[in-house]
Amino acid sequence: MNVYLDHNATSPLRPEVREHWWGYVGENLGNPSSLHTSGRRARAIVDEARERIAGVLHVPEQDVIFTPSGSAANGLVLLGGVRARGKGCGLITSAIEHAAVLEPAAALEREGHSVQRLAVDREGRLAPERVAEAVAGHPGPTWVSVMAGNNEVGTCHQIGSISEATRQLGRDVRIHTDAVQALGKRKLDLGAWHVDAATLSPHKVGGPPGVGVLILRDGLEVEPLVHGGAQERGLVAGTEDAARCSAAAFAIELAVQECEANQARLRELTHALWAGLAERIPQVRLHGPPLDAPDRLPNTLNIGLPGMDGKVLVTRLDLEGLSTSAGSACASGAVEPSHVLLAMGYSTQEARAALRLSVGVSTTPQDIDRAVEILVRVATSLG
Repeated sequence: MNVYLDHNATSPLRPEVREHWWGYVGENLGNPSSLHTSGRRARAIVDEARERIAGVLHVPEQDVIFTPSGSAANGLVLLGGVRARGKGCGLITSAIEHAAVLEPAAALEREGHSVQRLAVDREGRLAPERVAEAVAGHPGPTWVSVMAGNNEVGTCHQIGSISEATRQLGRDVRIHTDAVQALGKRKLDLGAWHVDAATLSPHKVGGPPGVGVLILRDGLEVEPLVHGGAQERGLVAGTEDAARCSAAAFAIELAVQECEANQARLRELTHALWAGLAERIPQVRLHGPPLDAPDRLPNTLNIGLPGMDGKVLVTRLDLEGLSTSAGSACASGAVEPSHVLLAMGYSTQEARAALRLSVGVSTTPQDIDRAVEILVRVATSLG
């Protein structure tokens, strides 16, 4: 039986979310912008989904915007947000962000905007004071984008402290956090963090793919990337998928409500996985903060197996019935080593020998035992 340990790439659709989703799909809903009965029904479902997300995250309803994906949400707020403020606006981010942040950053740089990618330490941490220094050194307005939890090594950043340190400067700064991996794994206190924008991806917590959520403070000027419709505050042209939006809201609701209970369980599974590997593969190395560190996602384990190729290892493990990753799923087709590990100071060879294992709500202790057996067997054969 296959063991799935790639929940940071996507988490299998939760059965209760599937049932909820298909219940609405069966209604043959109309366009939420239409005035007839089926259109009004679809609009009511979208509005209810927005209300449910706002309620569980404690944000105003008008701040919740549906997008085609989490990556689309990142692109919208960064490209649209920086462009709306003119050429003098800069972007400050970290060197270990997801490609959905780093690629828009590169696009802004090509357009003439100032972009700073701040270095992190050996465990992937970014000091809030370093962000504040970068903001203070930029002559114009800035957007700051720092992820709440890293998708490869699990390092959690101090978003509230970053926000406080930068706002104390009295500069024209806006704060965005990519909270895609943090959702359901650490408490998201967007109000206390004083962020202007946050992005979520429901399929990371057992929701449907093909929909993302952008939390964007009402009144902020952002240029749309796609024109042709006034949907979602005029920022996301195109017909909303009411059924998908509702299922996304349900998945987010479950993830937030179950977060505290799931943290302990996910941490226990991750510890068991590491203990089994460390005991039987002496050369294995841990990347990121210590497992007991409070600033680490409880479900993410990134390991190094010296002398091995992570992508070859992923393929061999898959043949044996274990699904893992060599890094971000969005970069799985690339031949380059992990940019996250390189930014953390690891060599190219070390970065190529990395393997990411991520557990989820559906992972069982039996899955962990089988994963250890498979990993030990494959690593021994390749070693």
